[in-house]
Amino acid sequence: MKLLDTIDNPADLRKLPRTQLTPLAHELRQFLLDSVSKTGGHLSSNLGTVELTIALHYVFNTPEDRIVWDVGHQTYSHKILTGRRERMPTLRQLNGLSGFPKRDESEYDTFGTAHSSTSISAALGMATAAKIKGEKRKAIAVIGDGSMTAGMAFEALNNAGVEDDVDLLVVLNDNDMSISPPVGALNRYLARLMSGQFYAAAKNVGKTMLPAPMLELAKKLEEHAKGMVVPATMFEEFGFNYIGPIDGHDLDSLIPTLENIKKLKGPQFLHVVTKKGQGYKLAEAEPILYHGTGKFNPSEGIKPAKATKITYTEVFGNWLCDMAHVDKRLVGITPAMREGSGMVRFNQEHPDRYFDVGIAEQHSVTFAGGLATEGMKPVVAIYSTFLQRAYDQLIHDVALQNLDVTFALDRAGLVGADGATHAGNYDIAYLRCIPNMVVMAPSDENECRKMLTTAYRFNGPAAVRYPRGAGVGAAIDPALDVLDIGKGVVRREGKGVAILAFGSMVAPSLGAAEDLNATVADMRFVKPLDVDLVKQLARDHDYLVTVEEGCTMGGAGSAVAEALAEAGIVKPLLILGLPDRFIDHGDPAALLASVGLDAHGISASIRERFGVGEPRLVVNNT
Repeated sequence: MKLLDTIDNPADLRKLPRTQLTPLAHELRQFLLDSVSKTGGHLSSNLGTVELTIALHYVFNTPEDRIVWDVGHQTYSHKILTGRRERMPTLRQLNGLSGFPKRDESEYDTFGTAHSSTSISAALGMATAAKIKGEKRKAIAVIGDGSMTAGMAFEALNNAGVEDDVDLLVVLNDNDMSISPPVGALNRYLARLMSGQFYAAAKNVGKTMLPAPMLELAKKLEEHAKGMVVPATMFEEFGFNYIGPIDGHDLDSLIPTLENIKKLKGPQFLHVVTKKGQGYKLAEAEPILYHGTGKFNPSEGIKPAKATKITYTEVFGNWLCDMAHVDKRLVGITPAMREGSGMVRFNQEHPDRYFDVGIAEQHSVTFAGGLATEGMKPVVAIYSTFLQRAYDQLIHDVALQNLDVTFALDRAGLVGADGATHAGNYDIAYLRCIPNMVVMAPSDENECRKMLTTAYRFNGPAAVRYPRGAGVGAAIDPALDVLDIGKGVVRREGKGVAILAFGSMVAPSLGAAEDLNATVADMRFVKPLDVDLVKQLARDHDYLVTVEEGCTMGGAGSAVAEALAEAGIVKPLLILGLPDRFIDHGDPAALLASVGLDAHGISASIRERFGVGEPRLVVNNT
């Protein structure tokens, strides 16, 4: 029997002699590679945290001692060692394991951390609660170096450093890589620390000044100076006791260090150096490629995907480069999502106008505002769910001053395997209530390009929200044309029922309309809403239906209802969209069907509410 097969929980792990932990790490790493290659998921980061995970659960009394993982995509080893090994084949699938820590999945998942930079705050809260309740337990925040680029991490450090009677351990997992290549002053600081150039220079001076018996001492000093001098200058100023850096793949170093730290009181900071993709040469060589994978053959590695329909992310990336060639004022900004937002080509072609600000969404928006005040044309590429972090900045620093900033909101709507934490379900509702904002939702790839141009040409804040993945396969006009702001278009003429569809819901609405012989309008603009078109459709039809891939509370359907009420029009109205609950991970099409947002579901909801039409063949069931 393999060692891994004997581990059903950390208590089993803690029964093993130390000599068996390294063989266990080899088994766990191979299990991870085999499992993730079959399901897809985050690979590089998890291969890099195998030994660290084993060491933490071996030394600390989990779940009594709390571990908060940040970012949460590095927790597969943690899941395997905490009783979920047999469920790994269901990873990121409907009703299966989440790809991130999830409190209702396991008592060992102490805090949900799907994005980043929240762990120190959460762990400090847990440590403070233990102090108040008189409980003797540790709280450990494992934070990746990419997560240390966010201001919230330093807010927590600043707070925790003065709490000298809380049992808090912060573990910096320094793997020199977040998702995109790491950026910023902190990363340069850590890179200088690890490069050893300062210490190498000092040693060379020592060779010329020290007698021969002292050379060995100088060598040892160089090896240990990195951990004794430079980092302490920063982290100990926050009030932490700094230890490290140590090799995060060396269990003989990790475990004794953690055992010593366990005995210490007050805030502790352990600097651990790991390698993304550790143990799998292909991932070590290309950690970004293997960050988030689909299914692949481990012996062959990830092969280039065959050309399929272009994704909305690619549409944005191509448009950004085309517009940058036309307008030298364009500046592209991303909060650490260069690859995910489709900005690799732009970075290559316009490095002087490309800015990755790190995982710092608030800063990215105000930074864009500052650029706009000086006549630049900033484009902020940001996931819908991550823009939520910068809501105050969006209102006060951009919209209130009516600054000319374009927001490209990727991952709008449901996102499939990443689940509720990454879904962009609320942007319509939280954007349409902000004065000066223009909000658009494209129904296909070509319309997306036109909307991006429209937003860019608009003199003020404007957002284009588009879904993850490919569109309907529409041909793309290379011209940089604009749309008439606030004007929708009727895509199908029918009778009785008018479906007012927004963005990605136009395609399934057209399928439902074939079943019902309904009219379908591509509304295009959430704000300003095409009120004239709403009035026309209300005048010519018996029933109105709105469909959006966003929350129904305060969403586009609410905007239509408000317009009807303001016009004094009383008309039966059905608002379809995402329900008032968080929707878990799974296949995107299956998730949409589960909430009635495929063609069949839309048709069924309309028939149930209004009792219209006879069932016919449903086409274009997208």
